[in-house]
Amino acid sequence: MAFISLKCNHILGTRFSFENIDYISKNFAVIFVANHQSLLDIAGIIWYLRKYNCLFVTKKELAKGIPSVSYFLRNAKYVLIDRSNPKQAIPQIKSLAEYIEKENYSAVIFPEGTRSKDGKPKEFAESGLKILCKYAPSAYIVPITINDSWKVYRYGYFPLSFGNHIKFTVHKPLKVGDFSFDEIKKKTEDAIV
Repeated sequence: MAFISLKCNHILGTRFSFENIDYISKNFAVIFVANHQSLLDIAGIIWYLRKYNCLFVTKKELAKGIPSVSYFLRNAKYVLIDRSNPKQAIPQIKSLAEYIEKENYSAVIFPEGTRSKDGKPKEFAESGLKILCKYAPSAYIVPITINDSWKVYRYGYFPLSFGNHIKFTVHKPLKVGDFSFDEIKKKTEDAIV
């Protein structure tokens, strides 16, 4: 589905590039932390990072009404968050962190909580990332900056805009155990912004 989504956007003249992917190793658990601008962020991360077995922390509304995507979200190890009841998410994120720690898988979190409609990053919420760090202490944080995916949807879903270049920039990993959480949050946010 991610591949098809990206290929459909090629019709619009949209180009995708993923820079510095060689920073990432498959030998340990990884927590990918990225800014969020559009649905194409998810498709790009799923496709370009497919060998890292990425599991997302996402809103529960996506688990209904989207053919095949909703089914996949409900039946994979994704964390579906009810944003009206944040406490419900804590045990699920904890479980995800323990799973990636044990299996050397990867988690993806967008700490802004929602998409930026103009490309300017919103303030990062720390709770989800903090739980992931606490229960996956041997993991590495890999910040990813996503630029210009918001431009495809700048006019809404119709018309979509043409000729955009969406860039995913991977930054150097930070070992969770080497820093306090405040340092991790600051370094991650600074790298992404």
